[in-house]
Amino acid sequence: MTLFLSIGEAMVELSRAPEGAGPDLWRLGFAGDTLNTAWYARACLPESWQVEYLTRLGQDPFSPRMLEFLAQSRIGTEHVTIDPARSVGLYSIELHDGERSFAYWRGQSAARHLAEDTGALDRAFAAADAIYLSGITLAILPEAGREALIDRLIGARAEGKVTAFDPNLRPKLWESAEAMRHWLTAAGEGSQILLPSFEDEAQWFGDVSLRACAERWQDAGAGEVIVKNGGGAMGLLEAGGYSEIEVESARPVDSTGAGDSFNGGYLAARLTGTSPARSALRGHAIARQVIAAPGALVPVTA
Repeated sequence: MTLFLSIGEAMVELSRAPEGAGPDLWRLGFAGDTLNTAWYARACLPESWQVEYLTRLGQDPFSPRMLEFLAQSRIGTEHVTIDPARSVGLYSIELHDGERSFAYWRGQSAARHLAEDTGALDRAFAAADAIYLSGITLAILPEAGREALIDRLIGARAEGKVTAFDPNLRPKLWESAEAMRHWLTAAGEGSQILLPSFEDEAQWFGDVSLRACAERWQDAGAGEVIVKNGGGAMGLLEAGGYSEIEVESARPVDSTGAGDSFNGGYLAARLTGTSPARSALRGHAIARQVIAAPGALVPVTA
């Protein structure tokens, strides 16, 4: 089997129960940016592809349920390790006119130590044909963990593996804006495919256009860049040059998971031989289904 490996932090998600269920009722689920992308990649990839998730969980009551969820979602757990002293992270999410607000409890998250066992990282990277991680993955790690992941991403790309990275800027997770820009840019060298979001990139890197964003990442070493744009026209920089892809926008019911689902759909299409432009349309079609329903993980028609 061909193997897609996603790396990052899986968390317990608490979201408000549907209207009418009562103001104090919450739903429990599992999510996280790279987990969401793995979930949508699994939905879109053929069965000849195996999807694995690399993370670290704890000994708390929710971690075994997370493993059960992954298994039920047909996402492999061979590269999930258990930390006896820590727990899985948790966040709550509330909606206001389709837009999200979050609160996090992740200080004791076991995933902060997912890169400490470099031998386990080497085995996971060696087994994978395609590897995906995000800026959030890097943000939660100490510097040594960031270096370990980026070094292996660069090595995997040099070996001909497909490597993909979403900067997924979350300034509150970083020690400083300068550190965020430094480490994200460093990951560009190892990224065959880079999946930035224009609004965040413009704010924190000063990009004045979709093209400027794509070319900055190309200068950092990325091969193929698809610039997401909140449902608007996307920028695509590939071997054939730069182009923009027009798409139809839609008002979201819940924007949770929009970018993650786009990534899963885009990468699944690219890994099965679809052109970058058509892959972007497929990713957009998946994201449109996701934002039309509440929650990060929504059943989709691939």
